[in-house]
Amino acid sequence: MTADRPPHANAARRILAALAIAAAPVLLTAPSAAASTDAQDVAIDCKPDDSTACVAVTVLDEENDGVADVELTIAGADSFSATITTPGDKPASVAVPEVGRYMVTIDPSTLPDDLPLPDGAATELEVTAQRGGTARAVFRVGAGAAAPSPTATATETTEGGAGTDAGTGTDAESGVGAAPEGDASKRALSLGQVWQQFGSGIRFGLLLALASIGLNLIFGTTGLSNFAHGEQFALGAALGFVFINQMGMPLLVGGLLAIAICALTGLAQDAGIWRPLRRRGTPIMQLMIVTIGLSITLQYVIQLMIGGGSERILSRNPRPLTLGGITLSTASWTSMVVALVCIVGIAWFLTRTRLGRATRAVSDNPALAAATGIDPDKIVRIVWIMATSFAALAGLMWGISYGAFNWQLGVQLLLLMFAAVTLGGLGTAFGALVGSILIGLVVELSNLVIQSDLRYASALVILILVLLFRPQGILGRRERIG
Repeated sequence: MTADRPPHANAARRILAALAIAAAPVLLTAPSAAASTDAQDVAIDCKPDDSTACVAVTVLDEENDGVADVELTIAGADSFSATITTPGDKPASVAVPEVGRYMVTIDPSTLPDDLPLPDGAATELEVTAQRGGTARAVFRVGAGAAAPSPTATATETTEGGAGTDAGTGTDAESGVGAAPEGDASKRALSLGQVWQQFGSGIRFGLLLALASIGLNLIFGTTGLSNFAHGEQFALGAALGFVFINQMGMPLLVGGLLAIAICALTGLAQDAGIWRPLRRRGTPIMQLMIVTIGLSITLQYVIQLMIGGGSERILSRNPRPLTLGGITLSTASWTSMVVALVCIVGIAWFLTRTRLGRATRAVSDNPALAAATGIDPDKIVRIVWIMATSFAALAGLMWGISYGAFNWQLGVQLLLLMFAAVTLGGLGTAFGALVGSILIGLVVELSNLVIQSDLRYASALVILILVLLFRPQGILGRRERIG
């Protein structure tokens, strides 16, 4: 399904290239929480269960060896405060009275003289404790150590997986990138690690594809690159948090309600914004600017809904499940199945139903489709409803699969969505699937050989190369200019 709109496509490609180049330095310099959030596979004093939450703290030197006799304070709910001393050979952990956020503070005066706190390093880390899991914070010390992130924590289940770096998709299920082992580039790779990251890449790609297909359908039928699509993704997760976590609704009921509300936002957007602008003949470039304004608005609406911190849709930690040598949470496996079923359903809809064929006809040539009796406005409205619904479903499953998310989730993943649809072919729904899977694999596998905070930048490098050497993408077709 391709759209023969060279001016629109060229404008979109120019904007995507500019955004990718502008965002690359930010991603290259952004602090990474993955090194400090991944779980450690060592014995701990506190044993979490369904009624117990634990907080564990580790102090590491430049060689990733534990540092002993360092005093730290854990403070939080109900005026709880505990001072612990690191044993050096394992994390120091303590049971906390209830779930919630705790502040871990290191006492720099107790550090050895030859292992000072790095310049600019935070002395406090915030963790979120959950029953049945251990929230971990890691401080790195020594002149050659990297300064830790100011908010670096994860929660792992007693079986060893469920912690996440909120909003970025880094989790502790595989054990790859655990803090004691150092950066990925410093570890010897094994086939098991590669296979585990391959599975994580498929999960990443399937959830990204479910959101990206809607983005590509909108471009195919309207020629519009919707820069607010990432916020529709984040809105699904935010509404899921409100309904399921805050209001206590069952997962199925709360999830369906979140998706329905997001579908209504798609209907309202087309009826109140895009259809009137289309009828006025507003140029596509101005429409893209409107989507950027809408994106900023939705970002802060989401922040008002859930706050500025990281939140969890499910209050309980998911349990890991190993299939074929790949360990992911049960929620992750379920989300992958749901995403795959939905993608197959979209393919069936586009190729086997009358409405789907009409959608493809509008994408190929709206004027000719209208001449054959198809109502392009009706098709476009249906596409908006579908796109926002699938984005909400993808965001909801992302929040459940990766354990936590924040209000900036849509911003963090938007350029990856554009990279996926550009790689697969702008305007081609099936290209979005191919591009998303490839981007997911690149993002996760690159984590084995480069620092975790560079892995998204690797996807943007692919976007730039595709725009330079094959702008039509893998499944797109060449367009004649002039």
